[in-house]
Amino acid sequence: MDVSGKTKICGIIGDPIEHTMSPPMQNAAYKKLGLDYIYLPLHVRPEQLAQAVDGLRAINVRGFNVTIPHKVSIIPMLDGLDPQAEKIGAVNTVVNEDGELRGYNTDAPGFLRALLEQGVEPRGKNIVVIGAGGASRAVSYILAENDASLTILNRQLELDWAEDIAELIREDFGKKVRVLELTKDFLADALRGAHILVNATSVGMSPAVDASPVPAELLRPDMYVFDVVYNPVMTRLLREADKAGAHTISGVDMLVWQGVLAFEKWTGHSAPVEIMRKEALKALEKSEKK
Repeated sequence: MDVSGKTKICGIIGDPIEHTMSPPMQNAAYKKLGLDYIYLPLHVRPEQLAQAVDGLRAINVRGFNVTIPHKVSIIPMLDGLDPQAEKIGAVNTVVNEDGELRGYNTDAPGFLRALLEQGVEPRGKNIVVIGAGGASRAVSYILAENDASLTILNRQLELDWAEDIAELIREDFGKKVRVLELTKDFLADALRGAHILVNATSVGMSPAVDASPVPAELLRPDMYVFDVVYNPVMTRLLREADKAGAHTISGVDMLVWQGVLAFEKWTGHSAPVEIMRKEALKALEKSEKK
């Protein structure tokens, strides 16, 4: 890759940042389309976020992704927000338009695209979402917007987070969301009539690969199980769902689609989706072997 004074810079900020799969995915896409862009991982600690955002604006980066723990705290530092990102209350993609930094959430539409790609239409479906953090806010909001019936389960300690999401959905869409404490009994009850189960927590993420938020005996062949965790590609939840005969969707699909949507916002070009998927999987395979 030749870098010159004309090369446009994009990147991702987070703490930690070593785990990110976005650079190989984005750089492969630039290369495929012959675009003079480069994508860099940038380690930014929480106490340096404001300085970092000012610096990125000053050096005129074209845009950047935002990952943990900055998706919410970056909002006051931006010049504007896409209405959906404002509602969700989290930003994972920033576009620089002549010095004006605008925040978007491509996690939500990225999740939806991953679902639709598998031939799953959320409209009218009973969907159980585990977790009430940033990923759950994005997932729950887009599902409600697409007319799904939702049940959100979360740990007792943070049950108010789930209530907040339910209130947001009630205000915006006039839809009632069932909120339950995450216990085996409540989960069994919620899953009884569920078409789709979404794990929107980090349970099962590397290195804790032996953990699962759902007891295996609650999984059924007639359900779809979507795990937003993408490292490992096949989490314990997905392995057990596969064994139960359920349809499984990996977090890699959401990772790829949120990256595709960010790429298109920065470059104005249609993204080479399959190239990005291939590179993400290759990078994940490499990290799993370490």
